[in-house]
Amino acid sequence: MRFAANLKWLFTELPFEARFDAAAAAGFEGVEYASPYDHDPVKLAGLLRAAGLKQVLINTPADADACRADGFRDGFERAMEYALALDAGLVHVRAGARPEGVSQERAYARLITNLAWAAEQSSGGGVRLVLEAQNRRDNPGRVLRTQAEAAAIAEALGAGHVGVLLDLYHAQIDEGDLITKVRELLPYTFHYQVADPPGRHEPGTGEIGWRAVFAAIRDSGYEGWIGCEYEPLRRTLDGLGWIEELAG
Repeated sequence: MRFAANLKWLFTELPFEARFDAAAAAGFEGVEYASPYDHDPVKLAGLLRAAGLKQVLINTPADADACRADGFRDGFERAMEYALALDAGLVHVRAGARPEGVSQERAYARLITNLAWAAEQSSGGGVRLVLEAQNRRDNPGRVLRTQAEAAAIAEALGAGHVGVLLDLYHAQIDEGDLITKVRELLPYTFHYQVADPPGRHEPGTGEIGWRAVFAAIRDSGYEGWIGCEYEPLRRTLDGLGWIEELAG
């Protein structure tokens, strides 16, 4: 299994640009982070090359929410520019909270319309799109409510180009039954992210039985990346032993 360091969450004791070398020195071969847009893409590409890292995933900009009527297309085009410049294989299309005064049905319809357009625009470019259902405790009012909904959209829009970002932290809080989800969503899962509830720290600090979950992922034949999107309980390096202990 391949683990990618999320540089928004890990190595935060260092300036952002220093986190690339720190991740490589810790043994990571890939990185992800939600928002590259405060940085020049050419400079980011140079940092990746210098550290020998693969950019795995970026998000669409924070103001490019697929559930809204305005701003999405411009934001998505910007995300594609960065994804191509960084050679990132995945763009996480944000599906946020239902806008005030907009019904769930209308917001959901906007999500589908925007995603269908985005899938058409990005088809054939070497960049795939992923959707993430986030838990409703931390993120109330989300239009995308379950992992099954995310998978159904991926199937409707073309499994193979649009898929699921299965964040096991979010899935555990709202739905549980993670091993079943790993197995059932395998055809749609392009990316995993991990953190342990309730504290959202590294695996092994909370309630999930990670040995069994990682064994299920391994046995499923999944070949993608697993993003480490958690807040380290202490310093980042102090907590990385879980990779060998629970997934090695």
